[in-house]
Amino acid sequence: MTDAHKVRLLIVDDEVKHMQALCDTLEEQGYEVHGCTNGDAALAALQGAPFDLLLADLMMPGMSGIELLRAALALDPMLVGIIMTGEGTIGTAVEAMQSGALDYILKPFKLSAILPVLGRSLQMRRLRLENAALEQRVREHAGALEAVNRELEAANRELDAFTRSASHDLRTPLNAIAGFSSLLVVELGPQVPEEQRQWLISIERAAKHMNQLIDDLMRLSHLGRQALNVQEVDVAPLVHDVIEELRPPQPPHELRVQVGSLPRIAADPSLLRQVFVNLLSNAFKFTRDVEHATIHVGCEHRAQEWMFFVRDNGPGFDMAHAGQLFDAFHRLHRHSEFEGSGVGLSIVKRIVQRHNGRVWADASPGRGASFFFTLGTATDPLPHAAAVPE
Repeated sequence: MTDAHKVRLLIVDDEVKHMQALCDTLEEQGYEVHGCTNGDAALAALQGAPFDLLLADLMMPGMSGIELLRAALALDPMLVGIIMTGEGTIGTAVEAMQSGALDYILKPFKLSAILPVLGRSLQMRRLRLENAALEQRVREHAGALEAVNRELEAANRELDAFTRSASHDLRTPLNAIAGFSSLLVVELGPQVPEEQRQWLISIERAAKHMNQLIDDLMRLSHLGRQALNVQEVDVAPLVHDVIEELRPPQPPHELRVQVGSLPRIAADPSLLRQVFVNLLSNAFKFTRDVEHATIHVGCEHRAQEWMFFVRDNGPGFDMAHAGQLFDAFHRLHRHSEFEGSGVGLSIVKRIVQRHNGRVWADASPGRGASFFFTLGTATDPLPHAAAVPE
């Protein structure tokens, strides 16, 4: 028998001849066997050394097999118990199984009947030990994870305090720089040579850009801690509100914005609004120099999820350089061409991921860009097809 020499059996039977015969038989099968004639001796043996299996006679004077089994399991819950019984007490043997016995064998013994029971019982013990070890590892890992989470929460609190402090400390000198440079331009007026005037204007513009960058960084930092307020959102009116808010009052060229059918979905309305604000802001920005500018907002139902898109016919970009497009501060255009902090798309990515969605882009130079995102499992669509007037 495989690994039988490692298995220790405790056999308890008040009939000495039966106990000794069973011990001899199982020792010949390679088991390490210890025999007892009563429950007290068996419990003493269990307290002195570990055993794998307990084979106990059901009917014994003093302590019955069921009582012994209960006491043995209290000492070692991993112990596997087997009850030995005669034909006339099978019903009681079933009762013993309900008390914790794994199986029973009938007297008189037949080796061909005993060995399969022992094999099943040993397999059950191995499973119990493996499960106990697994549970212990899970508890240890859970404790370690809890400790890491506490450290992470403390670090986040410290980072939040630092971010707010740094934001305040940075804004004060920036506001002074922007204010005084603007005041110099206004107060000195024509007394300032044109070249120096442009220097002051550049200083003011840089200070305002830095303030915007601080705002974006604060927003990006806040997204990681803000709790999701998921509810049913009618996307169509939300998108129309964003378009009306962002649309330039007097665009330099023809501008057409098309809005397709949009559904109701489960999402955080304020965060979803921020996604469309960032994507549509980019679309308006990158089409402002296009003679016949077109922006298209739409949605498709694919693979049990809604796929939203914002598409424009602006300058586009080379996808070979788009690997870090959604990383903070990554820009594909010079600031002198198109303003921005390079944080907007990273905010979009973080919001979409918090909704268990995905975000990606497709573009080519001179042929516009399309930004796509999903927001998890789709619900029944409630379309609102519309086109925003030119």
